[in-house]
Amino acid sequence: MPRHPSLLPLFLLLAGAASVAGPDAAAEPPTRVYRNELVRLERPAPLLADHPEFFEPIVEVTRYEAPVLVDDEGADLDVRAWRFSYNARGIIEIPNRLRGRDTALIVVHPWGIDDGQGWVTPEPAGVADFCTKEKNALAGRHTREVLAPFVAALRPRVGCVVYSLPGVRDPVRRALYRSFDHVPSAEERREGRERLAAVLGAFDYSGGPLPAEFEVARDRPVRDYLRHFPGLDSGDAFDPPGFWKLPIPVTADLEVDPADVVAYDDEGYPRLRDFLAAQGIRHVLLAGYAADMCYCRTTAGYENLSRDFDVFLVGDASLATFPANASPRHATNAAISKAALDQLVTQISWVRPRPRGAAAAP
Repeated sequence: MPRHPSLLPLFLLLAGAASVAGPDAAAEPPTRVYRNELVRLERPAPLLADHPEFFEPIVEVTRYEAPVLVDDEGADLDVRAWRFSYNARGIIEIPNRLRGRDTALIVVHPWGIDDGQGWVTPEPAGVADFCTKEKNALAGRHTREVLAPFVAALRPRVGCVVYSLPGVRDPVRRALYRSFDHVPSAEERREGRERLAAVLGAFDYSGGPLPAEFEVARDRPVRDYLRHFPGLDSGDAFDPPGFWKLPIPVTADLEVDPADVVAYDDEGYPRLRDFLAAQGIRHVLLAGYAADMCYCRTTAGYENLSRDFDVFLVGDASLATFPANASPRHATNAAISKAALDQLVTQISWVRPRPRGAAAAP
């Protein structure tokens, strides 16, 4: 160490700079300059227009094209995406080139409700998933017609497929699905299916009826009316005790491959994050339900995942809840449009195998 007092601060500064430039600095991910050059698009087609029964197409006055953002070496997936910027006063479309083995397809909360596996909406007034049998049936059709083909087509092209479900890894689902640290055998899976059917089939799904009468204040009856009879009550009055402790399965409308992984909300986001990182995952294609609720804020929701991964919301592979409507298309449009302020949005038809030998971005 230098002995002259005036040289001590300089020595410490140089020593700190040397440590930053040492092995630890070498481990930091490299950066590049991204040139945010926007080119106006003329008469672009509406976005998310492939499934208008489920998603009202997005039409905006101003649209731009931006340079490639994600540009992986050895990329084999093209994923075009867009976001909305009030400051740019329009939608910005961004090409991306992803390496499939570094990408996970995650499906949020594909609940197996009213799908023949035994977990059903309680009667006469219970609520679960999209909250009525008719809405659950519509969501199931979306899964079969839109989501399931996408999952099947993408499975061989990505590093892993993950489904998230509520609750904990109970014994039934541990035997039925692969988890972070357990891969069940074929015999375990067979036993798991039998146990799932037995547990769900033995439960009494009878709940209470709507309240027949209750007291309200003479001068302010609205407050008391809504307190006694809210628009959504999934408590024991209508969904009988124990209903939410049952082992919720992945919907039968999706074919779960033995290699697919199920993550459980109560295990927390850090476990999911660490599992994905251990698989070499850097990018996430996010599908699932519901676009305005679980898709955002649960363990595998984009509010968590976007802190650590490049997340692309597959807008037409999701549905929002749609109270007071027979169709989810406007609600889903609104939920995804709002998310586009802070997230990148893609659509099924924009996730494509990259042609062999295609050039990288300049």
